[in-house]
Amino acid sequence: VKALLNKLTLENFDSISDQILAWADKSVNETDGRILRQVIALIFEKATDEANFSEMYARLCRKLMEKVSPNVKDEGVKGPDGQLVAGGGLFRKYLLNRCQEDYESGWKAKEVSAVAAADKAADDNAKKEANDVAEKEAKEGTATASSSGPPKEAELLSDEYYAAEKAKRRGLGLVRFIGELYRLQMLTERIMHECIKKLLANTENPEEEDVESLCRLLTTVGKGLDNPKAKAHMDIYFSRMKLIADNMKISSRIRFMIQVRRLVPTVCVRTR
Repeated sequence: VKALLNKLTLENFDSISDQILAWADKSVNETDGRILRQVIALIFEKATDEANFSEMYARLCRKLMEKVSPNVKDEGVKGPDGQLVAGGGLFRKYLLNRCQEDYESGWKAKEVSAVAAADKAADDNAKKEANDVAEKEAKEGTATASSSGPPKEAELLSDEYYAAEKAKRRGLGLVRFIGELYRLQMLTERIMHECIKKLLANTENPEEEDVESLCRLLTTVGKGLDNPKAKAHMDIYFSRMKLIADNMKISSRIRFMIQVRRLVPTVCVRTR
């Protein structure tokens, strides 16, 4: 399945997704759906690592939900009526569980890695500045062989820095993937509202990746969420977005990003 996911593109989507579906259907011989769960886990891994292809991976999930064998079952999963959940219903159940688990664990991992990286921030910032200077000199040709010798290799930053960057990247990828799943009617509005509330929890000093994730999410699902039933929620979201956009302590890049999402109706959901 990993090999097939590495080959998956929009051009060969039908043929490769059929082969992935064949693997998912091998769960018909099980009573706990373990292969189906593993297929979903691998798709999530790829989707969060490759955020630019989140729409394609969401399409893959939609196809698997629609076409997985109705004989795939999990004896530990039952519906409100006490009957076993099977086939597409089981796939969706596993998918919802995975979304919740990954979102909660990803949020915790991001916080833990950010704290760890903060302890090494001063050293990492010094190394980044040195690397930037060396790169600039190399481009401008100011470093001569006589004065500086061979080109200086970039200094590696701390393991904590790279772990924090990976957590940020995966968090953004997961939010985009969840948005695409909602757009294909595989997730509920409630889950989307929970994500948005969490991303807007801090308006005083928000993390840049949280604001970027928020903008990505609203760009993807905002139009579908902006309905009369959710008006009270949406009004609160926009008021909190305005607080962020007007907060001069936040970088201009982030303030501009959120202003664009608030002000351009074709990008987001309404004119303000």
